Amino acid sequence: MADQDHGSQPDRRSDDFERGLANRRAMLGEDWVRRSTEGANGFNADFQELITRYAWHEIWGRPGLDKETRRLLVLGMTMGMARWEEFELHCRAALRGGVPPAKIQETLLQGAIYCGVPAANTAFKIAGKILQEEGLALPAQPLSRAARPRLQYTFSQPQLRLLLQGDGGERAPMVFSHALGLDLHLWDEIAAEFAAAGHPTLRYDQRGHGESARPPGPYTLEQLVDDAARLIREWGRGPVVFVGLSLGGMVGQGLALEHPQLLRALVLAHTTADYPAATRRGFDERIARVRAGGMAAVVDGILERWLGADFRAAEPAVVAALRQRLLAQDPAAYAAACAAARDVDYLPRLAALRLPTLVVSGALDAGATPAMGQAIADRIADSRFQVLPDSAHLSVFEQRETLVALLRDFVVEATK
Repeated sequence: MADQDHGSQPDRRSDDFERGLANRRAMLGEDWVRRSTEGANGFNADFQELITRYAWHEIWGRPGLDKETRRLLVLGMTMGMARWEEFELHCRAALRGGVPPAKIQETLLQGAIYCGVPAANTAFKIAGKILQEEGLALPAQPLSRAARPRLQYTFSQPQLRLLLQGDGGERAPMVFSHALGLDLHLWDEIAAEFAAAGHPTLRYDQRGHGESARPPGPYTLEQLVDDAARLIREWGRGPVVFVGLSLGGMVGQGLALEHPQLLRALVLAHTTADYPAATRRGFDERIARVRAGGMAAVVDGILERWLGADFRAAEPAVVAALRQRLLAQDPAAYAAACAAARDVDYLPRLAALRLPTLVVSGALDAGATPAMGQAIADRIADSRFQVLPDSAHLSVFEQRETLVALLRDFVVEATK
């Protein structure tokens, strides 16, 4: 009777093989799997069945890790064992499967520490060749002193992390200030472009962000403005063109009002000079949610405000990278910086400004609306106002080429 019951059960081995085969196809592609399975013979067929069932179903099919994490783990492990044929196979498959090159780069950098520099050297060569073949090669980044981003910290306290690039340039120096919850890497590509064009550039982490100090909060805009002023003084390259986005734009307004001698021109992107009472209450609610549930409690709402729906659908890798950056933000420091943004109140004072200013808004931006940008521009005599029709809050990603063109034209005109 037991034998009959056993015989009536479905063939689990067959089911596991089919599930494993589906995972294997999803990870490595149809062509590779067909060659491995249809090319099996009497000597290796059992082995192909074994790895399909156990590796590709029992392990790759487990829910404990997402598929992208498993891909990166395989790269690190095959790198450590110097199994370069497997590394090349899985690296190509990972890129074709949508794993961002930046995550592969981070995996190989981590591997340089734990697997050794010779292994990392080989892995970077193989991955670089694959990137080239897949049309994903990254732009040149020379390591000459003029072109190389150089990491420094302020001497004064609280210490701020900064990157200098293009220090030998003869054109107007530029300082880039990031949005709430991000860090200096928001500006990497744009700062590099201006550095290559001859502008000494500085981008920095505001207090409580990135690798800068995280003193207890709440923070005030006055503190963030003073941080930026001492940063420029320590750099010694002023007066500068200050480019601020969102919270960075609020800092730019404060700098222009309190330290006008440090600025040559001002760019205010996706920012405001004041908030209505309802928005201020919204910041209080956000602070409470972050304190109770960390960054995970607010990350989805932030991304929906930052990026338009069409862009989010078309660029999932950008969304995922921003999500990761936000989730890495220290919740207490984020809440402290929210208090500074909440209390912005520069609008009545902006008429006193006397320097060239570019104000940029996104037509889809619900947080720093075009009306808020227009209100800033209306009060600054020497200002230019531009609305980007297909951008929400982060034109750095949504309309990068258009934003760079605007910045380039403005800086040329403002620094003649």
